[in-house]
Amino acid sequence: MQQILIISGIILILVGLVYPHIKKLPFGQLPGDIFIQSGNSSFAFPIVTCILISIILSLVFNFFK
Repeated sequence: MQQILIISGIILILVGLVYPHIKKLPFGQLPGDIFIQSGNSSFAFPIVTCILISIILSLVFNFFK
C-alpha cells in the first residue's frame, strides 16, 4: 500500500513537471477529432486522440506486464 502511494506521488510530480510541454502537443486537435461550436456553446469529442492515447497506454502496460 505504501509503495502504491509513493509511486502515485512520483507520477503526479512528473506529470506536473512536464505539463507545460504536454500542453503544446496537438492532442485534441488531431484530424478526425470532432469539434462543434455554435453561438455560446461548444462540443468537443476527440475520438482520434482517445484512440491514440489508448494505443500508447496499451503498449506501455503490456511492456511492463
